[in-house]
Amino acid sequence: MQINIINKSSHDLPHYETIASAGMDLRANITESVTLRPLERTIVKTGLFIELPVGYEAQVRPRSGLAAKKGITVLNAPGTIDADYRGEIGVILVNLSNEDFVVENGERVAQLVIAKHERATWSEVAVLSETSRGEGGFGSTGVK
Repeated sequence: MQINIINKSSHDLPHYETIASAGMDLRANITESVTLRPLERTIVKTGLFIELPVGYEAQVRPRSGLAAKKGITVLNAPGTIDADYRGEIGVILVNLSNEDFVVENGERVAQLVIAKHERATWSEVAVLSETSRGEGGFGSTGVK
């Protein structure tokens, strides 16, 4: 699929690293480094603006390496970029570690996944169908 993009950053366009990659890395486009202290959050700009077709969203997700090794994640993961949004893509990063983390210009801070979605309509009813799970939620299917 073809997606229109404006790149106001000093970095290459996001791209898939392998043939089987679902996401493309997003890079920080900042004029000076940003220090994220423990439990602090910030919006990191990317310099990218996209025009998605209706019926698609762009999901901003954490990078597993940053999350596992540094405790840095995307706060509202996955963040959704709607097809009618034309502003700059920003990534809400949070530092869940006990150490400061410095974001540098060009750093890969998140990944972007393009996903098709459906629009739902509601059908209001008085009763829902029965299932074996029923109303069991949050851990109701066991821990092992």
